[in-house]
Amino acid sequence: MSAVSPLQTWQPALRSRWQALVRNLNTSALLLSMMLSPSSYRGAGRAAVARHLYLGTAPMLPWFTLFVAMASLVLIRIVVVTAASYGLSQYALETVIRVLVLELIPLTSALFVAVNVTLPGGVVLSRQVARREPETGTGALVLEAMPRALAGMFAVLTLAVVSCVVALVLAYLVVHGPTHQAFDSYTRKVGQVFNPAVTLIFVLKTLFFSLAVSLIPTVSGMNREPASSRRSDLPEVQGLMRMFLLILLIEVVSLVGNYYY
Repeated sequence: MSAVSPLQTWQPALRSRWQALVRNLNTSALLLSMMLSPSSYRGAGRAAVARHLYLGTAPMLPWFTLFVAMASLVLIRIVVVTAASYGLSQYALETVIRVLVLELIPLTSALFVAVNVTLPGGVVLSRQVARREPETGTGALVLEAMPRALAGMFAVLTLAVVSCVVALVLAYLVVHGPTHQAFDSYTRKVGQVFNPAVTLIFVLKTLFFSLAVSLIPTVSGMNREPASSRRSDLPEVQGLMRMFLLILLIEVVSLVGNYYY
């Protein structure tokens, strides 16, 4: 009996992984094209999009903003007091902006939306596909998958923008107090941090975060694989792993762009 080479053993698994990757990329491209198509926002599609946008953002926006405000106050106070104790008060505000606004808030917003909106939505799609509930074809994508993905993107962008504004206002109040005399110097400091390169990286990172947490769970739920006994082969687990790996990659690339060059 001839021995089986490792290549023959891995070839079916590699082929299956490659086919799944191509299928997921095709589905993601189809969803993105539907988001950009005006025909997706007519009739029943417009009502579905409006409903998912509201349900994906409005219920959690107030208490997420409150959570960010409380966490920002604690972090800003710690940084300011620590910098003052070491005689580095002139660097406290820049540190707060870079750590809190540039890094923590976009990442927290993406993870928060993933846990509360897109991952549960992907599970719902996966169960519908398993029961053969949605009709196959473009209509099912418009009425089911595309609004969920668009709602996830909108939620991430909205939470990130609102939370960044709240954090910047709180940073000004903690550092300078309720006065307008330091507003010019504060805006100048913020402008020095948000130079064109950093601003571009910040916008792209937030946008890619929103794409990652919205498309990956949705596509994983739609392209449900055959049932498997291994827990790691479940579509929900696969989507979660892919999403977190992509988020980590985006964050590492943004850190390299902001601080390496």
